[in-house]
Amino acid sequence: MGLFDWFRKSTPEHTPAATAPAAPSTDVLTAERGTVEETPVSPAAADLSGTWSIDPGHSSLGFSARHAMVTNVRGQFDELEGTGVVDAANPSASHATVVLQAASINTGVADRDAHLRSADFFDVETYPELRFVSTAVELVDGGTWRVTGDLTIKDVTRPVTVDLDFTGLAQDPFGNLRAGFEGQTTINRKDWGLEWNAALETGGVLVGEKVKLSFDISAIRSS
Repeated sequence: MGLFDWFRKSTPEHTPAATAPAAPSTDVLTAERGTVEETPVSPAAADLSGTWSIDPGHSSLGFSARHAMVTNVRGQFDELEGTGVVDAANPSASHATVVLQAASINTGVADRDAHLRSADFFDVETYPELRFVSTAVELVDGGTWRVTGDLTIKDVTRPVTVDLDFTGLAQDPFGNLRAGFEGQTTINRKDWGLEWNAALETGGVLVGEKVKLSFDISAIRSS
């Protein structure tokens, strides 16, 4: 791959998913009563206890890294799955696991994505998955869950903490109870052995070390 490909700006391509007519924004299913109310459930009042699975079609794990010292390259992993158990009465008993398929990395530029899949970066042939397994969960306030866990990239495992803001609880048109979360954190890619770079003639490097991770999660309660 030539260095020129890192200078091409694009956004990830996404295949539009079929969507059903949106439910009224104020319709929220309370977990306890199983009935549709006319007012939203506040984060502090919602009982999220149960087992949840990430809906990959309505969730994203994105990232951005500084490019050529002046702008950002953004992308995401298109294939992800995850499950979690929430204990609202005892948050420390909650736990979650998220798995990303490394080869699904998508920055919208084919040559750049191929480079990211190579041994210079993720080496997807040898390490096909990125994995996060929680080690501690804390309810910081009524709407923020602080999740700490082990993030494994290639053969390196290091701790990461992210604050996830609870954004709502609702019943979709198909009868699924959904919960939304969003958050972000920043890591240094070199901590996981992702060290490839190239010097710029004007000084500095082509790819920044710090990577901002952003989470938009729609989870469906299964029990």
